Amino acid sequence: MQVSDTQGAPGASYAYKASLIGSAHRFELTDAGLSWHIGGRSGLWRYDEISAVRLSFRPVSMQQHRFRADVSRSGGGRIAILSTSWQTAALMAPQDNGFRDFIIEFHARMAKAGSRAVLTAGLGRNTYAAVLAFMAVLTVAMTGLLVRALMIGAFAGALFILGFAALFAWQVGGFVRRNQPQSYSFDRVPRSLLP
Repeated sequence: MQVSDTQGAPGASYAYKASLIGSAHRFELTDAGLSWHIGGRSGLWRYDEISAVRLSFRPVSMQQHRFRADVSRSGGGRIAILSTSWQTAALMAPQDNGFRDFIIEFHARMAKAGSRAVLTAGLGRNTYAAVLAFMAVLTVAMTGLLVRALMIGAFAGALFILGFAALFAWQVGGFVRRNQPQSYSFDRVPRSLLP
């Protein structure tokens, strides 16, 4: 699924397939607002109707480098825009440049229209606190297992625990670091949440 440019500006349109079954999700930035086509539905949200944008890093098993933008409208409704597109049953392809250009242009057009949307990044504060609490409990448990393994002389087990902890820190640490809750402005879109 290639990004097309129908408005003349880089990043003015973007499309991706959210699943193997179904049509592509298409988005276009027009002078009037954000035009979207998802399945059999379509609509146009004026930039001043958009109440919130949340950027986040959302890896999945088939694509460890996936980003998401959730756009909410003041009258109700939410649209998710993903940085990956399904190609085959076993391949989810990244669309890094197209997604990044579209999101930056989207923010620029909202700023130009005088939008008052709430711009947030990362996970919600409660969800992020729960993730940190879970990681703290897991760290205490793993440390206890490591100490016990060293005390009884199970050095192979201690190495396994250290290896598992390093892999876990590498995989989950990036997710937690990128998804730290924060607010941002139209001219300072967080680069850590763009491909």
